[in-house]
Amino acid sequence: MLAGAALLGALLLVSVVIPPSTRGPRDSASNIPTSTTTVAPTTTPAPTTSTTTTTTTTTEPPYDGWVDPETSGTRWGETVEGLLTFRGNPTRTFYGEGPIPEQPEIIWRFPDSPMCSPSSSGGEVITWCGTGWTGQPSIFEKDGRIWTAFGAYSRAIHVLDADTGERILPDFPTGDIIKGSVTIDPDGFPLLYTGSRDNFYRVIALDRDEQVELWKLSASAVSPTLWNNDWDGAGLIIDDHLFIGGENSQFHIVKLNRGYDPDGLVSVDPELVFNAPGWDDELIGAVGRNVSIENSVAISGNTVYFANSGGLVQGWDITGLTDGVEPTRVFRYWAGDDIDASIVIDDEGMLYVGVEYERGTERSRTEGQVIKLDPSRPDDPRVWGVDARPRLDSGVWATPGIVRDLIIVPTDTGEILGIDRATGEVRWRKQLPGPTWSSPVIVDDVWIEGDCSGVLHGFDVSDTTIDPPELWSVELGGCIESTPAVWRGHIVVGTRSGYVYGIG
Repeated sequence: MLAGAALLGALLLVSVVIPPSTRGPRDSASNIPTSTTTVAPTTTPAPTTSTTTTTTTTTEPPYDGWVDPETSGTRWGETVEGLLTFRGNPTRTFYGEGPIPEQPEIIWRFPDSPMCSPSSSGGEVITWCGTGWTGQPSIFEKDGRIWTAFGAYSRAIHVLDADTGERILPDFPTGDIIKGSVTIDPDGFPLLYTGSRDNFYRVIALDRDEQVELWKLSASAVSPTLWNNDWDGAGLIIDDHLFIGGENSQFHIVKLNRGYDPDGLVSVDPELVFNAPGWDDELIGAVGRNVSIENSVAISGNTVYFANSGGLVQGWDITGLTDGVEPTRVFRYWAGDDIDASIVIDDEGMLYVGVEYERGTERSRTEGQVIKLDPSRPDDPRVWGVDARPRLDSGVWATPGIVRDLIIVPTDTGEILGIDRATGEVRWRKQLPGPTWSSPVIVDDVWIEGDCSGVLHGFDVSDTTIDPPELWSVELGGCIESTPAVWRGHIVVGTRSGYVYGIG
């Protein structure tokens, strides 16, 4: 449905009571050790050779569509250098750029005292500290500096210098905590996009002396809605359109109409051009009304993919969106249980899906908790599935990571699986203190993973066939639910201890 009337509702300031979250908190502040352990790897020097070759350059025509599938694994766009959204690109497969520090250590810690604030969970007001799931900072180059921006349980957006941890702009307050990851505009407009538990998804200007809200979309601006009014997903910005799912269980598309005002300051004039429920009657009949969209939408080709807490994986065709053609659902697959992890898409258009095991349905027992899907076979898309359900309330919250022929999948119990992408064979298993909700980051054959004892690990994945040896570890303190951000020698990550760390 096109949502002209719904846009008017987006502009109304509403006061809401936050329904209970589907996710419980971790313990709040703990002591902050700062030790680093480096493990010397065994290496064999490669021989040096010199080869002369003759090459012929063939110019390929530009891709005719929204997102070229072959851009999987690469940085999105050339205008802004950095990691600009959760997992960096529309297929959620870009982890940042090296070099990775060989002996990393804590350079700075933000802020001076723990970031904590109250928020309702399960009908009880609880104090939340630090950053949580997914909580990946954006890190990008602007005005001759490296900036990092993130939302936190401080009920605020923070914009810092990634070299020093000092504020570049004053904090922007929100009405409740922020669990998800922010997005930085990939086209060079000084804009930040973020959701909060306070009912709103916002567009914030970064070209003033302070962060300034230019627009916000209310979770109650559309109808019908189910579940609650949180925004955990990180939006995608492509061709002046914002794509975002909400815990109101709706999928939204906003035409941003970005520009600059007469004073040269960035401006937007957004229009909600499409919204649709992420559920159908069949799903409600199978699982009930908990069908919120907590993951970040992914796009490959002309299809937007996402899943919901009812376990419904879906694809929406946006081929004619800019010509006024309404998107239509072209792919449907029910995994049987809650899917909060974002869908990851490889360069062949295959989908990798992490599934929780909360309801104990027969479907989730037969399909598995790590699933590869081929959407070109809509009637029989499942390529393989891997079980990861030792008990109820287990499975996968972290978004899987791709490294060449391997997919790395942390699970709720702390067991991490290295799975052959082609066959689904589990090549190796590694145990860390769980839960491991932090999503894998792989840059320059180093896999970075946080655990729930507060340790950030670096593993060598240059050989994907073996259990990766540890290269180094850094003790941060507090469960690491958030996903680290990596950019040219910088690692930025938050923990539930109340702090965000700059590591170099």
